[in-house]
Amino acid sequence: MDNIKTPTGGLHLAIDRRSFLRATSILAAGSTIMLRSGLPVHAQENSAELLKLYADAKVDWQKHKGQTIVLGGLEHPWMNAIVPLIPLFTQLTGIEVKVEKQSETEFSASMPVKLGSGSATPDVFMIWALGQAISAKWLQPLDAFRSNASLFDAAWYDEPDIFSSARSFEKWSDGASYGLAITAEAQTLFMNRSMLDAKGLSVPTSMDELLKLAVALKSEEVGGIAMRAKPTGDAAPWTLAGFVFSYGGAYVTRDGKSGLAMPESIAGLDMYGKLLREAGPVGIASYHWMECLNDFMQGAVAIGCDSSNFATDIEDKAKSTVAGNTLFGVLPAPAGKSAKPNMWHWMAGINAKSANKNAAWLFLMWATSKPTSTLAAAAGLATPRSSAWQTSAFRDRFGAQAADAALKNLQAADGDLFKAAWFHPKAPEILDAIGIAANEVVTGSKDAANAFGDADGKVRQALGM
Repeated sequence: MDNIKTPTGGLHLAIDRRSFLRATSILAAGSTIMLRSGLPVHAQENSAELLKLYADAKVDWQKHKGQTIVLGGLEHPWMNAIVPLIPLFTQLTGIEVKVEKQSETEFSASMPVKLGSGSATPDVFMIWALGQAISAKWLQPLDAFRSNASLFDAAWYDEPDIFSSARSFEKWSDGASYGLAITAEAQTLFMNRSMLDAKGLSVPTSMDELLKLAVALKSEEVGGIAMRAKPTGDAAPWTLAGFVFSYGGAYVTRDGKSGLAMPESIAGLDMYGKLLREAGPVGIASYHWMECLNDFMQGAVAIGCDSSNFATDIEDKAKSTVAGNTLFGVLPAPAGKSAKPNMWHWMAGINAKSANKNAAWLFLMWATSKPTSTLAAAAGLATPRSSAWQTSAFRDRFGAQAADAALKNLQAADGDLFKAAWFHPKAPEILDAIGIAANEVVTGSKDAANAFGDADGKVRQALGM
């Protein structure tokens, strides 16, 4: 993955600085207070000012006024941040947006059925498996929209402001773009500060230290560590990957072969399973990210290791008992190796069967633009735009330490290892096999070598090996 430079301050925006700072302060103060119109209260009162942030774009925003599109997504920080802003988009364009939201498991199961049947909706959707969606021709290529002068202003949109890793995510092997990045997140360690201090323990710097720390913090009342272990492709494989990659392994190698039989991959799975068997809470084998996050926020576990985007919820005093009491850090490295935390840029794309493709594009461009990204960042969303990360509103809402840790983990991540597995057309089969293997090791029904050995056969078959 290309290095992501840590922001050094300043907004560096083409639009008016004062208006932008005011917009971010508006959202930071009122992002959870809703009116009947749907906009945050302070944004509602200042919607005319916020609309000015889009005035410099040489785009015919009203060209498709009166159309209605459907946005499909899952329970996710991006949806939480963007949905309250949709009334602003409707005021700008005259396009109505209906929202369909599901759990991640429900979404990833239902979307292939819906799109596979030729449904014209949702018009815009979060992309759960890029390779599958492209090979099935469910996604509309986006390059033609960029070349339409009434629909896209390249100078105003400012693609260089987007992290290079996010821009690389958008490009498929055929050179075309099928989606736009909407988030930037990396696997990040988060720890209960009070629990560490009470036992005189410090932040781990190696995998072995992480294991010792988790075991030391486990008690009858509190789990030492919680990570995903549910045996599905959308659960355990994402967090397990940081361990497999850090030990030098791979799910799918750079030349397209199964990497599960590699000793390094097995070592990563072994450590992951050992952590959760020896220090996990009761019932960890059924945990998805929601259970991991909830346990950490309620003080039921001492350590978590998942998406950096969890920081917004963790630091929300209305939701979390550990707000202001959390240490965020980098993924520890195995002895003699470099940590390679997993990473992810969620993307959104346009349904190839949509009857309102131009309206869908306007929404997609608006949602990923500088103004909207900065407004969403003020609510704590980690967008893929450098300018949004630099705003004081984002750092205050997300947390300066959490933001610094996320950027370090993004810099350490290897996007090619991620893309080899998650962007493969057979990703669902590959990841399901890995999810089952992870669960088997966590429950103790198989050791790491046998679990990945069995999964390797399934993955090799999916890869046509």
